[in-house]
Amino acid sequence: MESVALRPAQRPLLHLGLLLLTLATTFEVFLADQTSGDWSRSNILEGVAFSLSLVAILGSHEMGHYVLARRHGVDASLPYFIPLPHFGFGTLGAVIRIRSRIPTRNALVDIGAAGPLAGFLVAIPILVWGYAHATVVDVPVSATSFPPLESLPEVVRMVLDGRSPAIVGQSFGDNLLTLLIQRLVVGPLPEGKDVLANPYIVAGWFGCIVTTLNLFPIGQLDGGHLAFANLGGRAVRVGKLAAVGLLGLVLFFNVSWLLWLLVTSLAVGFRHPEVERPEEALDARRLLICLACLAVFVLCLTPSPVRLVLAPP
Repeated sequence: MESVALRPAQRPLLHLGLLLLTLATTFEVFLADQTSGDWSRSNILEGVAFSLSLVAILGSHEMGHYVLARRHGVDASLPYFIPLPHFGFGTLGAVIRIRSRIPTRNALVDIGAAGPLAGFLVAIPILVWGYAHATVVDVPVSATSFPPLESLPEVVRMVLDGRSPAIVGQSFGDNLLTLLIQRLVVGPLPEGKDVLANPYIVAGWFGCIVTTLNLFPIGQLDGGHLAFANLGGRAVRVGKLAAVGLLGLVLFFNVSWLLWLLVTSLAVGFRHPEVERPEEALDARRLLICLACLAVFVLCLTPSPVRLVLAPP
């Protein structure tokens, strides 16, 4: 088993610098977007809460990969956080570099699953805390349609027709996990009521999005590692089916999925490198881990990440 001591090539100051920059950019973006740049004490505390919560989720995800990689003797880097000033959530997430081949399919499952499971377990208490301290507010009751306004056909139709619906705002889309936590912590909400997102809910929601993106069974994504560990070369077909599923999300739910479809299909690709000892079969515990990751994917999948809120008819 390889020691977890830092190698000279790790450049810990670079990783620390990127972490600190990401804390700064996530804080700045939250303060600008959620509080209109008002540097009051309460807003600063909310920005700090968001930044620390989000980095905790992303960091635990990547450290899960790192620790299990080193445990299996795989040469891996510390997490590289990716700051993104003035845009989105202030970060593009974090990544680690795997510098050597993974020895077995069991090790591949451990390394691939450790990240999303660790991030998921950190996101849950953050979401629970957020909903426990959330405010219930009045919201406009929007008419629903299928496909929704955020779907690709509706977006194209609006552009071609030159029409602009009466949009009064945006809201974060729900997934099974947020709906379940909201139901257990806040209770059922009547029509016209919703939970006002606070820093913890926003950070936990974004953590769910990151977990979902990584668990698609495509190429060398976390889900692709698990698919290859179970199916070998047949995982390529599973990845292409997942791409078709992404296309369905684009067409019938939200055009924002188009970006991830292009990234996974054109940049990530569908192939996966073979492990060093492919003859070693998966054991029962790793199969259970794969099922746990499938359950996490289902719980975190957000069909329409951002919804348009229309003025009442």
